[in-house]
Amino acid sequence: MNRIIYEELCLGVVADPSRHRYQEVMAALVAAGAECIILGCTEITMLVGPDDTSVETFDTTAIHAETAADFAIG
Repeated sequence: MNRIIYEELCLGVVADPSRHRYQEVMAALVAAGAECIILGCTEITMLVGPDDTSVETFDTTAIHAETAADFAIG
């Protein structure tokens, strides 16, 4: 996972084999009982999103941005 993030995504490289690897990991987590997937790195959403898993996903970058905007607006 770290290799994909730092050696690909941080450099703007979005490779299908890496996308498939993340999808496999998410599927394994769901099969093991995960009820949601936290997309906890800014680059992960370049590869996968809600359509890549059967459970709810949480994009922490979007959550932080929305919360900051709500706070700023009042």
